Amino acid sequence: MKIFKTIQLILLSAIIAIGGCRSTNESTSKTNLNAPEWSKQSVIYEVNVRQHTSEGTFKAFTKDIPRIKELGADILWIMPINPIGIKNRKGTLGSYYSVKNYTAINPEFGNLDDFKAMVKEAHNHGQKVIIDWVANHTSWDHAWITDHSDWYEKDSTGKIITQYDWSDVAKLNYSNIDLRKAMIESMKFWVKECDIDGFRCDVAFLVPADFWVDARTELEALKPVFMLAEMETQTDINPNPKEYYTNAFNANYSWSFHGLSSEIALGKKTYKDFQNHIKKTYTETPSDVYRMHFLTNHDENSWNGTVDEKYGDKWQLFSVLNYTLPQSLPLIYSGEEANNKKRLQFFEKDLISWGDTSLYGWYRKMNALKHNQPALANGKYGAPTKFINLNNSEDLSSLVVFERTMDGKSIYVVANMSNGTQSFKNLGGYVPNEKDIYVSSKFENKNGEFILPSFGFVLFTVNN
Repeated sequence: MKIFKTIQLILLSAIIAIGGCRSTNESTSKTNLNAPEWSKQSVIYEVNVRQHTSEGTFKAFTKDIPRIKELGADILWIMPINPIGIKNRKGTLGSYYSVKNYTAINPEFGNLDDFKAMVKEAHNHGQKVIIDWVANHTSWDHAWITDHSDWYEKDSTGKIITQYDWSDVAKLNYSNIDLRKAMIESMKFWVKECDIDGFRCDVAFLVPADFWVDARTELEALKPVFMLAEMETQTDINPNPKEYYTNAFNANYSWSFHGLSSEIALGKKTYKDFQNHIKKTYTETPSDVYRMHFLTNHDENSWNGTVDEKYGDKWQLFSVLNYTLPQSLPLIYSGEEANNKKRLQFFEKDLISWGDTSLYGWYRKMNALKHNQPALANGKYGAPTKFINLNNSEDLSSLVVFERTMDGKSIYVVANMSNGTQSFKNLGGYVPNEKDIYVSSKFENKNGEFILPSFGFVLFTVNN
């Protein structure tokens, strides 16, 4: 769902800690419904079917699955596949998140057999498929409006309501048991009928946590699934987010780091803000929940700016951090790897240009790092993160430096978030060597002293 300013303020104000510090009262185990094994070193690729190909269909997208597999993406997150409402529709084609029928296919994309074939092709390539699920609201011409008006929230006059400026959707009422049952049955339909592997749940924090727990329990009876929540930490709407991660969700959004990183890139904040960010502890999200990091996604691209607008030539530094920070689950959005420089229209056909392949190598290399370094496994399955203080003071230097080690393999990340050059000779017990460099910006090496330019970076990999 489009994240309008109201929700952005809620989500981005909920700043979290990214370091290894954890509250003493946090439970060490989230759930008996652990993340599927196949998700533990995975990378997500978000698929905007409408804009991905000129045809905008499942059949056309299916032809691109081998390329995306070769890029190194493991999980395909398919944006909503359901028919879009016509009543109060926005734009010509409407919002993907205005769902008219939960157990049908948007004819714009093809039919059920086309979708099944796409899922099968992904599975044949060793990939998993999750679909976008919009449980908070329906379109105004969903059959439930007529048949089950009591399944919707109403104002004091008995009129069905919407939220914010989402004028194309009607809000569902989760105090109704029959609604809950119908929604869970609709989710189960896609697992049973098409063998999908899980769900990305739209504005999950606007739906009661106990519903998601019930849904996850019934889905697990069919097969192990992966559940990604569009939410982060504590807000007024979501006062106890731990409930959402107890037997419900495996992963959430790292909205706060995305907002902070883009502000640093644009010069609105500094490395000191990053220092403060990583020092904070958080109790809202258990350690085994994956934190999805991203440079862009469908909301950010369409409403808030492209990667180029938000990061400029500093995007690689923050891409490195998105792959290497604790608990990180990296996301790639349709066209991101093609250096897409336009905001894709949300309610219209607006084809991605696929002519630029210059970034493919970067994403292949970063995805290979994610797969091959056990320290970078998602959530609690990765290694603890040791932030290295090069100045021997309470605060980190303007160089953000950290190390992660597991199974005899280490990574060292050095990121210069200042506007001037910064240098280093050693990183704790490791003496940097150019032969260990995995990726880097430009730098100078003067007799073992590495000199990084403004917003320069180096990522070392070391076999111990």
